[in-house]
Amino acid sequence: MQKMQKQNLEKQFEKAVVNIGVGRMRQHAQFEEKILPEIIQELALITGQKPSPRPTKKAIAGFKTRTGDIVGLKVTLRRKRMAGFIKKIISIVLPRVRDFRGIPVKNIDSAGNLNIGLKEQYVFPEISPEKSRVNFGLEITIVPKIKIRENAVDLYKSSGFPIK
Repeated sequence: MQKMQKQNLEKQFEKAVVNIGVGRMRQHAQFEEKILPEIIQELALITGQKPSPRPTKKAIAGFKTRTGDIVGLKVTLRRKRMAGFIKKIISIVLPRVRDFRGIPVKNIDSAGNLNIGLKEQYVFPEISPEKSRVNFGLEITIVPKIKIRENAVDLYKSSGFPIK
């Protein structure tokens, strides 16, 4: 049963993308030496895959960034890792979110992609709040193979996502 449902998720969804913005944390002293490696390690624990750094393309004085500064991290999950991650989101992570009352339908865009924002990484069972030294939020985008919004909403509901 479990194996069949994972294969079903692999056939229904194209990929899951996890993004983290580290823009504000850049201003801390020793960001490159201490904070960034910690974030990379925790994101790798959460997703099971090493994140790729996202550097800036242009220098923007208002944001205090230079060309090449790392402002985010991204992980793209496909196939088995994606299926396991989606199951973990549905069954473990979302029930642990404080004051969670379901995902609003407006979080599904016109292409059928579901966007979920989490304020902190502590809702994942791999992260221990006592050992973690950094606090960051993350954004999860789940891309279905169906590109029609109405059909994608039905797909998410049938897959077990708590859609309002």
